[in-house]
Amino acid sequence: MNKGVIEEFRANAGIVGGMFEGKNVLLLTTIGAKSGEERLSPLAFTRDGDRIVIAASMGGAPKNPAWFHNLVANPKVTVEIGTEKFEATATVIADRAERDRLYAGMIAHAEGFAEYEKKTDRIIPIVVLER
Repeated sequence: MNKGVIEEFRANAGIVGGMFEGKNVLLLTTIGAKSGEERLSPLAFTRDGDRIVIAASMGGAPKNPAWFHNLVANPKVTVEIGTEKFEATATVIADRAERDRLYAGMIAHAEGFAEYEKKTDRIIPIVVLER
């Protein structure tokens, strides 16, 4: 599925359909925590001032997505938004009140994030990306 979304993103200057239709979408390149290889993931995002906000929801799965483990190990990432590509530093939000505020923004942007939270016992991590 990700391959098709990535191809559509790049062919349409960041605009995609399907589950991402009408959402802010970025491509996140991380370095594999074990492999050291580049890994590319399409993700919904919001903004908090100059910061880009992403959620390690994995659709409410019981574990965090691989990209989350990769950026914890290697916080220097590459971000593509529209036709722009840039380097960023990823920071996991540890403060619970800040995390909750930013997650509420994700829900406001894409209501599915509320369901993801209900489907899992884990606290879904929030990550900010800054240039």
